[in-house]
Amino acid sequence: MKPSVERLIAEHVALSRRYFLSLGAAGVAALKTLSLQAEDSIEEPALREAIEKLEPWLTPLADFRDVSRGKPIPHSLSDEKKAEVGMTRDTWKLEVLKDPEKPARVRNEFKKSDNTAFDFAALMKLAEKHAVRFPKVMTCLNIGCPLGMGIWEGVPLRELIWLAQPTEDLRRVFYYGYHNEEPSQMFRSSMPVGRILEDPFDLPPVILCYKLNGQWLSSERGGPVRIVVPEAYGFKSIKWLSHLFLSNLHSANDTYAGGNNDVDSPLKSFAATLSHPSTVKPGQPIAVTGYAQAGISSVSKVQVFIHNNEAPLVSGDKYFSEAPWVDAKILPPPVSWGGDLPEDRLPPGTLGFDAAGQPKTWPLRLSKVHWAILLPGLPAGKYTLRSRTIDEKGHAQPMPRPFRKSGHAAIEQVSIEVKA
Repeated sequence: MKPSVERLIAEHVALSRRYFLSLGAAGVAALKTLSLQAEDSIEEPALREAIEKLEPWLTPLADFRDVSRGKPIPHSLSDEKKAEVGMTRDTWKLEVLKDPEKPARVRNEFKKSDNTAFDFAALMKLAEKHAVRFPKVMTCLNIGCPLGMGIWEGVPLRELIWLAQPTEDLRRVFYYGYHNEEPSQMFRSSMPVGRILEDPFDLPPVILCYKLNGQWLSSERGGPVRIVVPEAYGFKSIKWLSHLFLSNLHSANDTYAGGNNDVDSPLKSFAATLSHPSTVKPGQPIAVTGYAQAGISSVSKVQVFIHNNEAPLVSGDKYFSEAPWVDAKILPPPVSWGGDLPEDRLPPGTLGFDAAGQPKTWPLRLSKVHWAILLPGLPAGKYTLRSRTIDEKGHAQPMPRPFRKSGHAAIEQVSIEVKA
């Protein structure tokens, strides 16, 4: 940890000079403080302590946020009721059917009525040959922070599609999970069949997921089986999967479409803080840590911008593109992955990692990454700290898709007061 922190601070000393000179007299004073503290800042305890307290890269299973729907929420049912309705590995059944309104041409259907519904033993048989594992941050379309980061394991959904032997008129697949046997509670998502059958742009496959962080998927996380769509927001990754329909529909029929949501928007990149002081003394270095969600276009930089509230902002600069942003340090892969992994080891063959269990690139697309920065001390006043990502295409958050209903990417603002 110590060498990484030292490099972080040394690099920040260099990149901060230009920024603080741009602040005029106050900036020159802050720069003098920075210069005086440059050697001592390597041992700055506030930054070192903040980095050491960062959350693990993988979310502990009990710490995933839950936005499940249903009255009662299905995972709150008794063990007996879960067994009765197919929410255990021993009783799970998946029906794979033709859409009754816009049917695809299919040779095989899997039905409870004739005892051919797909069960967990059949899924495990497919897993012997086809199981895949990949990292993914699970994020709700309309919530400004991830629900959790995990390694998801399952069988590509296409393997089951091919067992149904579709022959023609298959354009879309839609699906839903257990919903207390009340049609009004049904929550449905859909995908074009082309995305299921093929993995464009080096994406992992859409999977029938049964494990998270190397452990069986709990009912709280959607078990025994859920859909997981790597590049999508959480509403596409339906929990407690029970029904799958092969359809000739030409458009999405997702439940989320009724809420004016963009149901085909992939994950966006954005940054947010995890720790920062609410108050500091004049001239005291300011340690800040945070995370970034690496969306479909990943992340090349994380930047911060601290602004004295009494100073004017550039008029009409909605996304602060003219502000004096400075680069934070994207932290390297952790020594310990966290997430309750058995023996703290990634499952073998996890996509994006080499044979030694190290990431092939960093940050990993569709995951999260941590960042940190040590800001030099400032004069007394009230300040606003903002953070943003720059993606691999050079787009600064919230671009290129700033619209709220296509996923959260607003620039976070936090307050810091400098006072004696």
